[in-house]
Amino acid sequence: MISMPKRVSIPKNGADYRAKVVLAPMVRSGELPSRLLALRYGADLVWGPETVDKAMIGTTKMFNPFTSTIDFTRLPSNGSRKPSAEQKESIIYRIHPAYERGRLIFQIGTSSPALAVEAAKLVASEVAGIDVNAGCPKPFSTSGGMGAALLRTPELLASILEALVKEVGEVFEIGISVKIRLLETAEETEALVRRLCKTGITGLTVHCRTTPMRPRERAIRDQLRMIGRICSDEGVACLMNGDVADRDQAVKLAEEYGVDGGMIATAAEANSSCFRRKDEGGLLPWREVVSEYMKIALSVDNRWGNTKFLLSQLMPGKAEVYRKVTGSKNYREVCELLELNELYDKAMEVDERLSITTVKSTPPKKSKKKKNKSAQAAGGNLNKESAYGMGSRSPLSERGVGAGAAMAA
Repeated sequence: MISMPKRVSIPKNGADYRAKVVLAPMVRSGELPSRLLALRYGADLVWGPETVDKAMIGTTKMFNPFTSTIDFTRLPSNGSRKPSAEQKESIIYRIHPAYERGRLIFQIGTSSPALAVEAAKLVASEVAGIDVNAGCPKPFSTSGGMGAALLRTPELLASILEALVKEVGEVFEIGISVKIRLLETAEETEALVRRLCKTGITGLTVHCRTTPMRPRERAIRDQLRMIGRICSDEGVACLMNGDVADRDQAVKLAEEYGVDGGMIATAAEANSSCFRRKDEGGLLPWREVVSEYMKIALSVDNRWGNTKFLLSQLMPGKAEVYRKVTGSKNYREVCELLELNELYDKAMEVDERLSITTVKSTPPKKSKKKKNKSAQAAGGNLNKESAYGMGSRSPLSERGVGAGAAMAA
């Protein structure tokens, strides 16, 4: 009798990672508009940006009637024990259930089984899976024992996954997965993968770089076949990440190395139409992608700073209008510069709602006191920032406090 390969069952509300090409978790580039854009162009699943457990704990869940989104918000403390009553709540995480239901994976940054479970329970009913970040090399993550630091504490990582499987995955009937990096030797990587596959996870993603490596260094795929074989033996879906340029390459590499699918990071940040197959036309011109991104960003009242950053990634630096767009102050200006006339009225409406309409600044009154040049250098022109509604701090998930590294962790 021919034995069938072992296969971990996918929970009723979960997502099967097999035969999928997905969007990687990225700070700023993993916020809602970017995820919706990736789905628009054919991504099978999308990962949100790494969100730290403590950032989620204490949030308020609410439905936003303007955007039809589910928002998790909280008041920023800014280091104070008692936030001011005038402070606006920051959006820690935003989900669009109509478009992301069954296709969104929430990635959590954690170093504690208890905190991971507490945070994951808040969002579990709205997502198809919880993924633990065990690959982010950035200091803000590793200094707290999270991200790639978990690769040095495999038993802690395994205990986090086991707790999530039992207390979140089984309860909400969604999948639990993990994203790792390569260890220094194949033997170390093999031991880690074998241990993690025994925790009850449904999926494992491997970023084919070691912790010290940076995106400019070519991905290492020497260990990939071994990792894929172990995952297959245990019935766990395996995705590969690192130097994946588009859907067609992801499919080809998955077949070549015996894994179940591919995850795209920086290529999607530069042009989300990379999820289109070549027989569908492949990559689209940047203007078409930017126009689609703007429509989505406006439809969900995306934070202006995040939109401005993504425009700087989606537009070629040599484009004549690039510098003007990256220097713009609000949505209206971008629509004028890119001649997106059909979006102009919506841009005015969103600018008003986000309080980023252009305000004429008045020169400050002359002070009789001697100016403190060092204080000026440290603080900059704060009045000018406030005039454009950019003086307040960004949400945690967009400052890197509540989210993972921009490079795929």
